[in-house]
Amino acid sequence: MEIVTCELSAVSVIGMEGEAKPGHNPASALWERANARFGEVEGLALRDENGVTVGVWGAMSDLSRSFLPWEDGFSQGLYLAGVQVPPEALPPEGWVKWTLPAFACLRVKAEGDYAAAFQAGLEELGRRGLTLAGAVQECQRPAEGGQLYLFFPFKRL
Repeated sequence: MEIVTCELSAVSVIGMEGEAKPGHNPASALWERANARFGEVEGLALRDENGVTVGVWGAMSDLSRSFLPWEDGFSQGLYLAGVQVPPEALPPEGWVKWTLPAFACLRVKAEGDYAAAFQAGLEELGRRGLTLAGAVQECQRPAEGGQLYLFFPFKRL
């Protein structure tokens, strides 16, 4: 599993927001809603030089919207299923915009089992003597065939 240190610049995401609680993770339902209404935000998506969407984000925050890690064993927090947009983009009615703060992170290339990639990121933080300083973020890169990366923040920049 590929794990590298990187700096994640502030990222703006427009998406559908929901609250996860122990025993209930709304991510699947949020993605269904966001995908069904994607035409409403498609024109706002940040794109690369080839016109491909830069990132599709499963953004996360604690309940205070401070972008701290989820609580209760990573089972309670807020989730935003959305697309990366320019900072000045405004969300259409029914959508929510978050701007993730800049962090130094471990970036884990998730290949196959999501839970294994998540656990590998946490273990690597520990091996390096680092502490999780923010909520873990998920990003699919369409230009890379939808490759999923997990970002484990260890320092706010």
